[in-house]
Amino acid sequence: MSAAQVVAPVEIKDPQMRSLQFKYMDDLKAIGAEINNTSFPYPFYLSRKLDLDEQQQKSADQRSIRFDQFNGHTVLAITGNYYAAYSADQINKDQRARDTFVAVVEPILKTAVPKFQTNPDIQGYAVEISHHILGKVMGVSMERPENLMAFFPQNAALKLLSAKDGDGQQAALLQAQFFVNAEPVAIWLEGEGPQAGLKAPVPEAPAAAESANQVGANIIAGTDGHGSAANSVPSFPKPTKPANDVPHPQPRDTSPETLASLQAANKQMLETMLKELDPQAHFVSYAAPSFIAFRQNIFLELSLNTTLNEAAAGSRYRLAAMAFDDHIAHLMRPVLGYFKADPKQDPKFDGIGFSTTVHVTGKNQPASGSEAIEFFFPLSALRCYESYDCSGQQLIDAGTVLINGERVSLDLQIAEGSAR
Repeated sequence: MSAAQVVAPVEIKDPQMRSLQFKYMDDLKAIGAEINNTSFPYPFYLSRKLDLDEQQQKSADQRSIRFDQFNGHTVLAITGNYYAAYSADQINKDQRARDTFVAVVEPILKTAVPKFQTNPDIQGYAVEISHHILGKVMGVSMERPENLMAFFPQNAALKLLSAKDGDGQQAALLQAQFFVNAEPVAIWLEGEGPQAGLKAPVPEAPAAAESANQVGANIIAGTDGHGSAANSVPSFPKPTKPANDVPHPQPRDTSPETLASLQAANKQMLETMLKELDPQAHFVSYAAPSFIAFRQNIFLELSLNTTLNEAAAGSRYRLAAMAFDDHIAHLMRPVLGYFKADPKQDPKFDGIGFSTTVHVTGKNQPASGSEAIEFFFPLSALRCYESYDCSGQQLIDAGTVLINGERVSLDLQIAEGSAR
């Protein structure tokens, strides 16, 4: 179940962060599993969205572990809901921040930091936790959420974990940044902080720091996401960009004219591929490889026939998984061989779709029975798989799977182990 705590790479818009999500997916899953097995004083859930009540949280999306940007730093970002309720009358804001840090944030850091402590790709850790406050408004008892956000640069996180005593831990905390509902706070493990008139050491400042209100506003907005809850990914604030920053590229032109031009430019190569790979690919004779528009991108669609033996029979999910493992997975590297990776040149299309009709042989199978299964994979994920940096499951998580025209989620291990 550890994959259920990790954001799918395809949901991350930033190409650099998406690449890291692919590259370190196994480490992220391990972190999710360890956090799930950690005992907290009160119920804690990793969560894509903050400020949910516990009943909502039990059925809500718990995928929150991902790479993100915070004030110009590439960070491992984790969000979650902690169902401790503090009395506003008895415990002040700084104390609540300290208690949630000790109970939740510190154990998460102890799990996550060892995985990336020597990794030059990761510059810090950002953990945002929602807890609850009990208080009164106009004499009426109320319970409301309060959000603690902690940012640790890599060196501060290492200092925290290697500290031998409270003084060492406190020195690490003074290099970190903390916000409660967007307002900066300091966390003191003992007492109420330094004596009046003394200034605490200033945390490492990013090159283009945002004001506390700007940071907080972005953090709170990020917890709600954009669009549907199923597709929203929580986001920490992005760094301020210089005036001469390179603008984002224009969306891919998917017009019929562009598709026709791309088809003509690759005609000879596609014919060669069709001839050379047909013995193992089993291309559909009447549906030549063609470039199509799919989800605002251009994909090369390959139409295939997949034949499975009777032992593979089962649910449509099992058939899809078996078709991927026994047929599609063996085609991807040969197909990619016709499209050499060149970082200096735009390939003019965004991915490859493997559309196959699955037939199951055997005397107990209906003669007309078949399933239409389509796998659409982005080129970046295919290259990751090609270089053995991504597993087949990670590739599927990054792509889109359709069975008889309906989009589905596909877990290979679960589907292949399912009974008829």
